[in-house]
Amino acid sequence: MNEQPYLIPADRVIFEEEIKKSLFITQLAHTPRIESAKAFIEQVKLQHAAARHNCWGFVAGRPDDSLLWGFSDDGEPSGTAGKPILAQLSGSGIGEMTAVVTRYSGGIKLGTGGLVKAYGGGVQQALKQVQTIEKKITTQLQLRLDYSLMPLVQSLMVQYQVTQLDAKFEHRIDLLVEIDIREADVFKQTLVNKTGAKVEIKPKHI
Repeated sequence: MNEQPYLIPADRVIFEEEIKKSLFITQLAHTPRIESAKAFIEQVKLQHAAARHNCWGFVAGRPDDSLLWGFSDDGEPSGTAGKPILAQLSGSGIGEMTAVVTRYSGGIKLGTGGLVKAYGGGVQQALKQVQTIEKKITTQLQLRLDYSLMPLVQSLMVQYQVTQLDAKFEHRIDLLVEIDIREADVFKQTLVNKTGAKVEIKPKHI
């Protein structure tokens, strides 16, 4: 598993341009999974149901994970729309992103080279407007501890930027926490050392 963080889009972006009387509308959105990518594509298709073509490409995970890529020419000549869209997305270094380029045809043929340039170029322009945030790869841990250890554990959580997701206070305390996966082993070892191995630590099975 790749533990390095990667960039994802913070907001949706729309870029429009007219080329030889055809209107091209490029929409980019954050889509963390293939299901959300397909849902966004369907949403745009409904929004622009009158358009002749809604061509698309997606990178539904890490930017370098080609198993989670997809594209479609949606009726344009093969290789003129979906591939240029995907090429721009996969080359951007940004993950979890889908682009849909809607074309309202103006009756003037663009030719295969013109189409490649129009679809790829629209995504390229939209990518220039994308604001990104860093997505850290995290893991969840379940901690069980005595009440007397809570102040120490809380201070270690602050030190390692651990987020508390849930807590149950019964005869002991059960905490569900989330941490950057690159810090998890050091955090667990520090817990063991500082508490004399008095904290039970289990991975959370998601």
